[in-house]
Amino acid sequence: MKIQQLHSWPLTVEEALPIQQQLSSEVITEDRFNPVQYVAGVDAGFEESGAVTRAAVAVLSFPSLQLQEYALALRPTTFPYVPGFLSFREIPAVLDALEKITITPDLILCDGQGIAHPRRLGIACHLGVLLDMPTIGVAKSLLIGKHNELPLERGAWQPLVHRGETIGAVLRTRTGVKPLYVSSGHRVSLTTAIDYVMRCTPKYRLPETTRWADKLASNRGNILDNKPPQS
Repeated sequence: MKIQQLHSWPLTVEEALPIQQQLSSEVITEDRFNPVQYVAGVDAGFEESGAVTRAAVAVLSFPSLQLQEYALALRPTTFPYVPGFLSFREIPAVLDALEKITITPDLILCDGQGIAHPRRLGIACHLGVLLDMPTIGVAKSLLIGKHNELPLERGAWQPLVHRGETIGAVLRTRTGVKPLYVSSGHRVSLTTAIDYVMRCTPKYRLPETTRWADKLASNRGNILDNKPPQS
């Protein structure tokens, strides 16, 4: 993929905040994308006690969810760990990984928040705006918002609400297992985001895109054995 850098990468929260506020105004939470033939997952891990960011992208066919291509990138970590600003820590390396792939995905599922974020710019939004591509935030834990009790069966969901605004959904992707927190990233509505997350999660708690990207980013097991971890 060809990546266009829309802003420089700040080193402090004070420098990052105005960028975050500006980009949040550019997020689109309506469906604006073409038919999906390829879905991708992106994730980042860290090496050398956090000094190096290890980013991964995995491209899968859709709807068969077979791995088609993957790429890794290592980059010095330049932004501190600050909740609410993780995209500034992880995206530079993610962009490096995306530059290496030859198949351009039609939709990217991010291991993190979309608009379910204090300033409505989680990593899925940030990445989507930078790439001008459809993205979905699929987080494993709650950052902000409240929701009603969630039924135990697969496919059940409840709106995630923050300050009177629906910012995402708490989604049960596997019966009796902890839910995921899904939110629009960019150019994808919440209803559509829920649908694609479910279609990318045929068996386990996490989408296949996330499972592959996590395995690659964390350097677990044999990457080429075509068997993501059983999580």
